[in-house]
Amino acid sequence: MIRILTSVAAALLLANGAWAQDKQAAQQERMKSCNAQASKKEMKGDERQAFMSKCLKADSAKKDGKELTAQQQKMKTCNAQAGKKELKGDERQAFMSKCLKADSGNGQLTAQQEKMKSCNAQANKKDLKGDQRREFMSDCLSA
Repeated sequence: MIRILTSVAAALLLANGAWAQDKQAAQQERMKSCNAQASKKEMKGDERQAFMSKCLKADSAKKDGKELTAQQQKMKTCNAQAGKKELKGDERQAFMSKCLKADSGNGQLTAQQEKMKSCNAQANKKDLKGDQRREFMSDCLSA
């Protein structure tokens, strides 16, 4: 029994070491890529440091699947504004609602919204309902 536990513990340690090496290699690759971009833009000093910090954070977020959607970014911005105004309770809720509903100013639909509108129109034209409509919409939106 002790041999089995020792073997399992050793396997876990080896696996953890391999995972750490993979993570380190990925970080080095991100650093190399960001460094190349900064060099290409001929950045120096504080400007380079700020760029590198932003670049490494952005690459890390993308790799981790944590890139913010437009709506999440809008939420973050509105939340920051409400925090600066020190809004609480109903006042904060009303502000957030108004801020999140506000148009981006251009009055245009995003590419995804355009696609949804187009697929909906096609599904309506074909008079699709229920599962058929759901399947068609899924196919249309993923195309």
